[in-house]
Amino acid sequence: MKFTERLHLYAQLTRLNRPIGILLLLWPTLWGVWIAGAGEPSLLIVFIFTLGTVLMRSAGCAINDYADRHIDLHVERTRHRPLTSGKVSERETVWLAVVLALLAFALILPLNPLTWLLAFQALFLAGSYPFTKRFFAIPQAYLGIAFGFGIPMAFAAQIGHVPPVAWVLLLANVFWAIAYDTEYAMVDRDDDIHLGIHSSALMFGSFDVAAVMTCYAITLILLALAGVMAGLGMIYFIGLLVAAGIALHHYSLIRERKREDCFKAFLHNNWFGATVFAGVAGNFLLR
Repeated sequence: MKFTERLHLYAQLTRLNRPIGILLLLWPTLWGVWIAGAGEPSLLIVFIFTLGTVLMRSAGCAINDYADRHIDLHVERTRHRPLTSGKVSERETVWLAVVLALLAFALILPLNPLTWLLAFQALFLAGSYPFTKRFFAIPQAYLGIAFGFGIPMAFAAQIGHVPPVAWVLLLANVFWAIAYDTEYAMVDRDDDIHLGIHSSALMFGSFDVAAVMTCYAITLILLALAGVMAGLGMIYFIGLLVAAGIALHHYSLIRERKREDCFKAFLHNNWFGATVFAGVAGNFLLR
């Protein structure tokens, strides 16, 4: 196989061809970076956390495919992935994840020891998440912690400690992740039932739409609380109002539980995260 063809398979394995996962991980990280840096974060830290997000998300996707390699064979949407189709070996997949994780860790070496310590915890969360679907009723909550751990790391890197506002932001991200990943799980509900995999869509049952909207509401309340704690101004709260409008739009997409519309709502969460970030950045630019 040609080198370029192998790189194309690795890009598919790490989902670099589908950047939505990177964006859902990057936005909350940037919330933390900008608030911790009071609107003027170190360019080095912005670079480290942005590239680190890409690397860790890519490593997580490889580990996820390894963990689900036997399950993905029975799901139409995933059976043609590089690992399950046999185009990439299990050994290759593990080594790729390890190399990407090591590169991400190398990025934070210029930062302080507290950031290193939190990075080990982030690595454990990212590596263990794919296995939580076997026993945890709402693995999406675990995903929210894993996807949001860049927030306390950002504060540690910028100011040397992790204040309460960072944990409020992380908690907000947990509820946001439950909301958007439940929308995603609604797409795979039938396959998950057949394969015996846990998901929030199955846990919430007929209350799935109500649960998603409740999680969006809690997310916005926690983000508002974080804004008060951080002393953010009107621009930030206008951003939250726009994000609330986006969440309401998602209700119009998921209320009929159509697979295509639920997936569309999931993808549209990029704009929710981007709007919150615009509010954060705008607050410091226009103060």
